[in-house]
Amino acid sequence: MSVPLFIGSGIYRGSSYGPAHPLRVPRVSTVIDLGRALGWLSAAQYRTSPRAKPAALTLWHTPAYVAALQRAEAEGSVTDSVRALHHLGTLSNPVFPQVYSRPATGAGGVMLAAELLASGTPAVHVPGGGTHHGLPDRANGFCYLNDPVLAILALRRAGLSRIVYIDIDAHHCDGVQHGFAGDAETLLISTHEEGRWPFTGALEDDGGGNCVNLPLPRGLNDTEMRAVLHGVILPHVQAHRPDVIILQAGADSLDEDPLSRLSLSNRAYVEVLLALLPLAPRFLLLGGGGYNPWSVGRCWTALWAALAGYEIPDRLPEEAQAVLGALSWGGGGRPPPAPHLLTTLLDPPREGPLRAELRPRIAHLAGRLRA
Repeated sequence: MSVPLFIGSGIYRGSSYGPAHPLRVPRVSTVIDLGRALGWLSAAQYRTSPRAKPAALTLWHTPAYVAALQRAEAEGSVTDSVRALHHLGTLSNPVFPQVYSRPATGAGGVMLAAELLASGTPAVHVPGGGTHHGLPDRANGFCYLNDPVLAILALRRAGLSRIVYIDIDAHHCDGVQHGFAGDAETLLISTHEEGRWPFTGALEDDGGGNCVNLPLPRGLNDTEMRAVLHGVILPHVQAHRPDVIILQAGADSLDEDPLSRLSLSNRAYVEVLLALLPLAPRFLLLGGGGYNPWSVGRCWTALWAALAGYEIPDRLPEEAQAVLGALSWGGGGRPPPAPHLLTTLLDPPREGPLRAELRPRIAHLAGRLRA
């Protein structure tokens, strides 16, 4: 019987966008280290991500942009004209030593995952995936390539046409919506913090009929996310009857994240995952945002445990605690982690009221199914 698979790579270990960038912190390597410390990444379940070839990337990205990305890595810099045209070499999208090979590895991982899912693997976790802002001809929002779009296109080529893409990152998946707005076979669901970059994904924006966008108020708690899950996400997924569900689990909706103001625990992420798993025969779990090294590593590891059926201990063994204890912010004046971030995998629940401002938004999107 096929088992869920994990796709990782050594390229994420020590690879950084630079000392002043939010993505200076380790993320995927932490998930790999925690998984191995807990005995959850056997050789039978781990796959090394290939690097996507330039021709594969042009399934959606323009050849000129892919070539510019390769040149940026080879030369270590870009011209002013390339910066203006492709948004490379900016504060958000800097040129760093693996500026092509790292995102191409994420893209290769999701495209391998598509092949595995089409051939009978029930579920795949690619924590290096989830770069949902990338556009066909330019970098956008820390994302040089758009691997969720490439994953959907690869799944389609493999004959899996009915796809649901769910994005619970704190930022709207503008690049994925750019790729599939109006496509009736692909349902896009995005929950994201209101009033936050990229300032897209308004409640009324249905992308031509296949996009469900839910801006969330600051301070979103686990109780409210549960109401969103049962009132919006699950009914829309069930109505679509997907061949594949893709969950982009950007960890910046967690309370500790420095780049958003949502307040979820990672238990809410696990609850979303477990509720979605029975609704399709194939499941692809991606990473995404997440800029607190402790919370993102713990969240994605807990999701892997839920996906693969491992029991999460109340307290981590010493080897796993050592992985978390070795992490740092990599500079800056951020506070040290709370004690539970070093000794446990699951957060304390963060329940709270279902606020009046969220209720009508849930009702509005639920009403679309009855219209």
